Amino acid sequence: MEKKHVLLAEDDFDFGSILKQYLEIHDFKVTWAHDGKEAFSIFNSETEQPFDICVFDVMMPKMDGFTLAEKVVDNNPEIPFVFLTAKKMKEDRIKGLKLGADDYIIKPFEADILVLRLNNILKRVQRVQVQIKKSSSFAIGAYHFDPVNHSLKLKNTVQRITDKEAQLIQFLYSNKNELIKRDDLLINVWGNDDFFSGRSMDVFISRLRKYFKEDPNIVIESTRGVGLTFKVKSEEL
Repeated sequence: MEKKHVLLAEDDFDFGSILKQYLEIHDFKVTWAHDGKEAFSIFNSETEQPFDICVFDVMMPKMDGFTLAEKVVDNNPEIPFVFLTAKKMKEDRIKGLKLGADDYIIKPFEADILVLRLNNILKRVQRVQVQIKKSSSFAIGAYHFDPVNHSLKLKNTVQRITDKEAQLIQFLYSNKNELIKRDDLLINVWGNDDFFSGRSMDVFISRLRKYFKEDPNIVIESTRGVGLTFKVKSEEL
């Protein structure tokens, strides 16, 4: 079985060296970059075995982890990524989750925690990818949703979407016109229902409302303290 390939971007030599060794002991293949600019260059040039997941320190020289993540997601919306940071500021964690991060780990932490979280993320991603691959593109009101190619089309306009957005649309549509409990939505798409994931979900829901705003027959309705209803009043192309 091919080892999962991790792109590790960490400028602290001692800490990065320990993480790399620990991940390799636990059957990961690790490519280590010492700053954000180097990490992005490696990400773009890797063709032999594409990366399965990324682990980015937030504070790095040349390019910080947030900027790096934005550039990586632009190139590959499907790639899951995790932020590492010594900061405990709530705003930073929310920013990371808004970018679509699958987790946000505050230093110091035990290396085995990172291994467990990476394995959990990869299992969830693999399960979702299997579900998406079984799905074909379909109409949602006036839109055409393609979960495999991560696109949402309205007439001649194509909106590229991230993997997380595709998962969210898929889950909402599969439960359309029904009240979805907030916790159920968080567990199924984010993998947990903590405060920060909830804030991240709110941002993603706002994005989807903008994506679907051209069709008045599609409404994402919030029921305060309970959850959401993805209302689709018509299925016309």
